[in-house]
Amino acid sequence: MTRRPACRTVPAREQEGQAAVELALVLPLLVVLLLAIVQVGLVVRDEVLVIHAARSAAREAALGSGPRQVAAAAQAASGLRPERLQVRSATFGREVAVTVSYRSVAIVPIVNRLMPDVRLEETCRLALEVSSSPARQRPAPRQPEGTASSSSESYV
Repeated sequence: MTRRPACRTVPAREQEGQAAVELALVLPLLVVLLLAIVQVGLVVRDEVLVIHAARSAAREAALGSGPRQVAAAAQAASGLRPERLQVRSATFGREVAVTVSYRSVAIVPIVNRLMPDVRLEETCRLALEVSSSPARQRPAPRQPEGTASSSSESYV
């Protein structure tokens, strides 16, 4: 009675193409996964920019600016595409709330067919700033202590 080995050993010549076939099967999945990670990074960047835009727009609204100036401040602070950016502001008593919405579009090839657009939204609330006049005033420069000014110029 002869014993057979439990596993059959395969000669090296029969395994030559195995690594190439495995790479051909796995590589497309790894590329799609890498591209998806890049797209998620772009969406996270857009979220950070939306938060920054909301804060800047709320600062502008707290100074009593109109809706166009508030939207312009959001656009200038973020650099987001204006056709996908929406800015809404409302006043509640002595507080202003600004909501910035942005539609983040998938731009990475292959992933843009698999991933839908993402709607990002951020709301920022700030207290209204009280000013003596409707126009913003530039603060007067301070004199160093112990020096007297001989001129009577007014800085407005």
